[in-house]
Amino acid sequence: MSEKYKTSSDGLYFVTMTVVGWLDVFTRREYQQILIDSLTFCQQHKNLKIYCYSLMPSHFHFITYSENGELSGILRDMKKFTAKQLIKAIEENLQESRRELFLNQFAYYGKTSGMKQEMQFWKHDNHPFFLYTNKMIQQKVNYILMNPVEAGFVNLPQEWRLSSANEQSPIKVDERI
Repeated sequence: MSEKYKTSSDGLYFVTMTVVGWLDVFTRREYQQILIDSLTFCQQHKNLKIYCYSLMPSHFHFITYSENGELSGILRDMKKFTAKQLIKAIEENLQESRRELFLNQFAYYGKTSGMKQEMQFWKHDNHPFFLYTNKMIQQKVNYILMNPVEAGFVNLPQEWRLSSANEQSPIKVDERI
């Protein structure tokens, strides 16, 4: 991993994980659940803290922190695990109308990535952005929560099921920032 995308041992980060080609994979609940389960596992077993998030059809924004200072490693491992699980789920889902499109795109990005991989699900960078002022934190919280509204999916942030703005959110967030 390049130094550009490493995180330091402490502090809050704004992170974006994006599916290659901005493919709208997370429109199906079974694919959403794979990412949700992985995030929950990391929260319970790897000291990952999530303070704010929004899972969009092609990407995932969140504000995070790792109590053990291993955020870079957690993100790397989570992306690797979820990529394998999501590709497998798509391959095995005979009802997936976009299966061929997705698998062809994952193969294309894998071959052209320079990482010598057969398939690539996530873009290689996470865009971790260190949040060092309260103003920056608030700006990113607003951006994350308004993302589904700006995309035209809902009228109010709390209407988006896959957001920390929604009280019924499937990902439980840690104490407020």
